[in-house]
Amino acid sequence: MPMYTVTVATGSQWFAGTDDYIYITLVGTERCSERTLLDKPLYNDFERGAVDSYDVRVGEILGDIVLVKIEKKKYWVQDDWYCRYVTVKTPAGDYVEFPCFRWLVDDKEVVLRDGQAHLPQDEKTSLVKQHRQKELETRRKTYRWKEWQPGFPMSIDANRHRDLPRDIQFDSEKGVDFVLNYSKAIENLFVNQFMHMFQSSWSDFGDFERIFVRIKNTISEYVMQHWKEDFMFGYQFLNGCNPVLIQKCTKLPDKFPVTHEMVSVSLERDLTLEQEIEAGNMYMVDYKVLDDISANTTDPCTLQYLAAPICLLYKNAQNKILPIAIQLGQIPGDDNPIFLPTDGQYDWMLAKIWVRSADFQYHQTITHLLRTHLMTEVFAIAMYRQLAAVHPVYKLLIPHIRFTIAINTKAREQLICECGIFDKANATGGGGHVQLVQKGVKSLTFRSLCFPDNIKMRGVDKKEDLPTYFYRDDGYLVWEATKSFVSDVVHIYYASDETVQGDEEIQAFVKDVCSFGMQDFDYCEFPKSLKTRAELIEYLTVIVFTASAQHAAVNFGQLYLGMYPDEHFIEKPVKAAMEKFRKQLAEITSAIKRRNEGKKLPYYNMSPDKIPNSVAV
Repeated sequence: MPMYTVTVATGSQWFAGTDDYIYITLVGTERCSERTLLDKPLYNDFERGAVDSYDVRVGEILGDIVLVKIEKKKYWVQDDWYCRYVTVKTPAGDYVEFPCFRWLVDDKEVVLRDGQAHLPQDEKTSLVKQHRQKELETRRKTYRWKEWQPGFPMSIDANRHRDLPRDIQFDSEKGVDFVLNYSKAIENLFVNQFMHMFQSSWSDFGDFERIFVRIKNTISEYVMQHWKEDFMFGYQFLNGCNPVLIQKCTKLPDKFPVTHEMVSVSLERDLTLEQEIEAGNMYMVDYKVLDDISANTTDPCTLQYLAAPICLLYKNAQNKILPIAIQLGQIPGDDNPIFLPTDGQYDWMLAKIWVRSADFQYHQTITHLLRTHLMTEVFAIAMYRQLAAVHPVYKLLIPHIRFTIAINTKAREQLICECGIFDKANATGGGGHVQLVQKGVKSLTFRSLCFPDNIKMRGVDKKEDLPTYFYRDDGYLVWEATKSFVSDVVHIYYASDETVQGDEEIQAFVKDVCSFGMQDFDYCEFPKSLKTRAELIEYLTVIVFTASAQHAAVNFGQLYLGMYPDEHFIEKPVKAAMEKFRKQLAEITSAIKRRNEGKKLPYYNMSPDKIPNSVAV
């Protein structure tokens, strides 16, 4: 009797193993095998991290193996199982790989395709076409859109993390990491000892300094020594946690009536203010989106306030960016003066602190939450709904959306919900953060997510103008490396622009993002279709870059970009493209390390070895 050898790999995460019964059915082009129990006598099958092999005997050769059906049945109590992959060795000695990377919960079955990526128009048999169609129909019922707040990008239809499909929930140890990391941060910052200060006024700057006494590294110590100085204030607009707002000032707006007489003492080139503007030496940051946002009134005993400042910045002869004028509101007048460095020491310092406060609100709510987390969730939901697991773009994107829906659901459950952490400790809590996202969405166009376009739109694209804008320089390198990798993958599977146009799943994916995820907002300008390979490459680069590099630049840094532990792709050309991508990223990492040598304020946020694959990894 012909014999097929089946190898099954169990995940290595906590509780991945199972004691339930596991059955397998091999589906070939000629016939199917019998439903076979995978079990070895006196052996503990499917343990965590195990790779187990079994023999499946058949009466006749099955033909080419195109599907593998795996079933899990309860043994004693329900015992979830995480299957990484299945491989089948045929009687002829050939190996066929079937990636899985999913949980089998309750009495569940999954049907796997072989690891070869296929576009929908390339499917040859009715059997695989039906499987593909059924997979997507099931996913659309499982991954449903929901409007969490009016005017927000759409999110997943789940109120709590535990309501999510098991495959996109945090792994057990990831959930533990989430709690431990939060606890560690609280411990490191002594925040528990200062929580009462978030609900009352602080008495002096020493309170602020004592919070960070336990953060010991070269950068933090340097910042603590110089945070009151103008050069540090300006530097943060270039390479701080929110380096996305500074823009070239080509004309002072009427609402910000700064005159030459006001700032002449700050100018160094014997030019008038108008001449400095014409020479390209003036920059501006405008927090107009914060105007009319409601301040937090959660605690009636604590008054909280918000400003919507405008800040004028000057590039001096040493190429340092310095603040030279600050207006804390959007409407000029006697009750809204323009603060200058020549004012009293504490007046000027407090004006800068108000700008930093506004910057924090914008950063956390728009730059970080909206433009990385919520946008990546939109792409993730549309991917699950419209791209089959065998689609090459699904395989490309899945590492970059990993746990995104889970962490966003946790945020809606605990962080930005009513009575959540935002309400307790944030001036935009109590509903202001919702208003801020609603206003921020109105400037969230597709082009604004394209890194080079965003940089150019703000007039900060020339290195000679801002030689120390490392966020821009490193971002360009990572964007181009990512785009090159995406281009390699796209050209492997799409022979022409017509192939893109004929890919019904890609077209449905793009339309789902715009029409449902972004709710067809008039101002979002997201494409509803893609006509060329170039358009597809740019679109996918936006997704990967937003979820990885952009999020890292405005959040934190750790390792992973270019590292794909779950092997969804099996094709050698794609693996070669991955290796090329890793080499490019390694070269960028080395270049950034060399650039940073000897700097008192090195910039690492866009270094590939600090960039996670997704917003939640």
